[in-house]
Amino acid sequence: MPSLEQAKYEKWRLAFDDRMPIYRQIILQFSRAFARGDIAPGERILSIRELSALLQVNANTMQRAYQEMERDGLINSKRGTGYFFTEDEKMIEKTQDSLTLDSQSCFVEEMRALGRTDREILEKLEIFMKRGEKNGNNK
Repeated sequence: MPSLEQAKYEKWRLAFDDRMPIYRQIILQFSRAFARGDIAPGERILSIRELSALLQVNANTMQRAYQEMERDGLINSKRGTGYFFTEDEKMIEKTQDSLTLDSQSCFVEEMRALGRTDREILEKLEIFMKRGEKNGNNK
């Protein structure tokens, strides 16, 4: 049975997609979890060995993901204690903004591929958002 610490990573197991390198998918999962608040600033994360075993991913793949996240400032390592998420407010905001922009780009690209004009996209989105407010889904 996984520990509480491991449980938050369990759902990542099924998320792998052949269209993107696994190490990039791991970084994306971490970024999303961080942006959502599932992983708190400064929180210790699982070791490379622990997470690679849990996700059934090669340890070298996990090492590459951790190296890239550390290079980008998303995580940092503390000798003898492990890896921790950044506490840098600017990095947190940058991560959220980057994920938001990626989602917006995909959405608009898909809507345009369906033949919608920018005006129609805005109108449909506005209607959708108002409907969510009426249903109490305006987080």
